[in-house]
Amino acid sequence: GNIHSGRGDILVRHGKGVKARTVMQSAQLLRILRVYWRLAKPQGWLFPGRDPNRPIDVQVLYSACRSARAAAGIDKRVTVHTLRHSFATHLLENGTDIRIIQVLLGHNNLSSTARYTKVSNGLIRRTTSPLDRLNVEVVPPG
Repeated sequence: GNIHSGRGDILVRHGKGVKARTVMQSAQLLRILRVYWRLAKPQGWLFPGRDPNRPIDVQVLYSACRSARAAAGIDKRVTVHTLRHSFATHLLENGTDIRIIQVLLGHNNLSSTARYTKVSNGLIRRTTSPLDRLNVEVVPPG
């Protein structure tokens, strides 16, 4: 009931910080969830735990993250929280306004969001300096 395919958004009720927030919906994720829904036919929770009246245990999510990291051959430490950082960084590098990222992450303060957004050197190099917008002619003395 929290996935609104017509509007293209998802209501996250109990995310980090136990805050409700609305996030954009990926068309690709929607296709995956529809297949999952047809196959699993979950009742109540989209991802039920061993007890179908409760959500999946967070430790199962952590374990899945570790398994995916190993399967991908990634040597660096990767956590579910790393995915949150990556999400914010990719949005920023694709031109999403940092205030939008703030809302998506559920932060009250922009300074909290800034900690999540690690800017790549490539993005820094592609950024035009305001000085380069000026038509300045250099005339040697003399």
